[in-house]
Amino acid sequence: MTEANSESVRADQWLWAARFFKTRRLSREAIDGGKIEHNGGPCKPSRSIKVGDRLRVTRGEERFDVEVLGLSAVRGPARVAQTLYRETEESREAREEQRELRRFSRPVAPQGKPDKQARRQLRRIKEQG
Repeated sequence: MTEANSESVRADQWLWAARFFKTRRLSREAIDGGKIEHNGGPCKPSRSIKVGDRLRVTRGEERFDVEVLGLSAVRGPARVAQTLYRETEESREAREEQRELRRFSRPVAPQGKPDKQARRQLRRIKEQG
């Protein structure tokens, strides 16, 4: 899937091919929204990505700092897409830490609608207070 004859690929195509985003439209919107940095600066969808470039990709609450290892303008299997970049160790550790913090700070919500017994208990509690 890697294109050997091309020395650069559009940023929106590369992000889509590397499977950071499901569609090229989403990758373009992320770039336009300032969620992608190219070598420490702003990025445009038509910016040429070359091997050795560094990208900072912010997707939701996750942030990836990656180095471009390969180029592709076509979307292939996930295993091929993972060979297109290498994530820095600091980025990986920071994402794992954030994931753990989110996991522990998640509010515990009741599971589904209360049944008849639970509604009676709630009614008793409200009547006492």
